[in-house]
Amino acid sequence: MKTIIGLIGMLAAIALGVYVGLWVCFIGGIVGLVSAVQIILAGQDIPGALIGWSIVKVMFAGLFGYLSAVIVFIPSLRMFLK
Repeated sequence: MKTIIGLIGMLAAIALGVYVGLWVCFIGGIVGLVSAVQIILAGQDIPGALIGWSIVKVMFAGLFGYLSAVIVFIPSLRMFLK
């Protein structure tokens, strides 16, 4: 039973890492930058926090995805091997 739960946990860790790294951070950061450009083109104030946070999300997308996967993967791997 531990083996099955560990295997499911490892698969969930991979899915979580891809979701956080790719969708939330990378694509979400690009969408944030596009939104900032639209706001600027509409003649409103420059949204500095939106631009900054979007750039940080794109820059660290791989790291955030990796860390979120590792946090779930390591306990699942230990459960799978025991």
